[in-house]
Amino acid sequence: MPSTPQPISRPTDRPASGSAPAPRLSDEDIRTDLSTRQARLKWVIVVDEALPAGRQANAAACMAASVGRALPELVGRDGEDASGAAHPGLPWAGCSVLAADAATLHGVRGRAAALGGEVLVVDMPEQAQTSRVYDEYLDRLAGTGADDLTYCAVSLVGPRKKVDKLVRTLSLLG
Repeated sequence: MPSTPQPISRPTDRPASGSAPAPRLSDEDIRTDLSTRQARLKWVIVVDEALPAGRQANAAACMAASVGRALPELVGRDGEDASGAAHPGLPWAGCSVLAADAATLHGVRGRAAALGGEVLVVDMPEQAQTSRVYDEYLDRLAGTGADDLTYCAVSLVGPRKKVDKLVRTLSLLG
C-alpha cells in the first residue's frame, strides 16, 4: 500500500526538536561591504573526505540550501551586469568547504551543538544520502541513536572566533 504523501513543512521560527535556533544576525553582522575575512560571521561546510566527489558536492549543496532557509539574510541582494541581465544574490559571507574524516566530523558537530544557539549547526547524516524517499530518511534517522550517526557533512555559521576554534585544524577540501 503506498504511503500517504506528507505535507511539505514550511520554515518557522521554531527549530527542529532538539536543535538550537539559528543565531540572530545584527546589522553589525551583515556587512556586504567587507572582505569575507573581515566579516564577524563565518560559514563553513565540512564534508567527509572519504566520500566520492559527487556525494561531497551533493552534501555541500544540501547544506547550503538548509543554511539559506535558516538564515535568509545571509544571501545578498540581487545584482545586474553591465548588459542589464539580472543575477540572483549570493551569500555575502562566503563559505569555506573543508574536509575531515568521519570521526573528526562527528566531533566537530558535537562540539558545535554544545554551543547552543551561538552557532547554527546543519548536518547531513549518512541516511540522507542512502534514502531515495524523504519520509524513509526520517524514519531511518528516528531509528538511529545520536552516537551511532555517521555524517556526510556538517555546516556551521556563527561568530568567526567560535567557528575558527572548531575547525582550525581542518584543510580546504582538495
